[in-house]
Amino acid sequence: MLATLVLASSSIYRKKLMEKLNMPFLSVSPNINEARLLNEPPGSLVRRLSEAKARALSIKYCKNLIIGSDQIAILNSTPFDPKNFFGVNTTVIDSSSEILCKPENHKQASQQLRLQSGKRVTFLTSVSVLNSAIGEIETDVITTDVIFRRLNEKEIDDYLHRDFPYDCTGSFKVESSGITLLDAIYSCDPTALIGLPLIRLRKMLEKYRINNIN
Repeated sequence: MLATLVLASSSIYRKKLMEKLNMPFLSVSPNINEARLLNEPPGSLVRRLSEAKARALSIKYCKNLIIGSDQIAILNSTPFDPKNFFGVNTTVIDSSSEILCKPENHKQASQQLRLQSGKRVTFLTSVSVLNSAIGEIETDVITTDVIFRRLNEKEIDDYLHRDFPYDCTGSFKVESSGITLLDAIYSCDPTALIGLPLIRLRKMLEKYRINNIN
């Protein structure tokens, strides 16, 4: 059994999520180039980056299970039908879809929330588990559809001064006051929206027989 889990991330949000699994782990920044390739589809982008983060640590941590994850948000103009939602790779997104990046400041976050007001935003959250001892990797992408309610300028400004979500994809923290901006969330794994799909990750780790800490 590989004893040590390595989370290829310096994100405080992913660290907090990993702690919920009650398994010992290291958190190490993978330090990779996360730029999108020319005409790269969003689904391919988030999967590639998840795997690249895990592989970036495979030389130093050559006998470990390395966990990579990535997330992007897409402003989705197509209608949402919850009857057809299954939570994994079900949303049709083409290479021309508008990808929403993390805002760098209050102005950009405000612009982003105005853009998302009254609309559907699709979050793709990938998770990879690399067995660095043999080079075997497994990756999955979890889809979360977020329906924003219509927001006015005061609501947006008040929210940003409460949560300061400038390091968050989509400019909101669903685990905090950001939940008040939404009408609905559709996902098979609620932790995916925060940045790491724990339900799927736990299943991926099962075959390695890693037990939780009591």
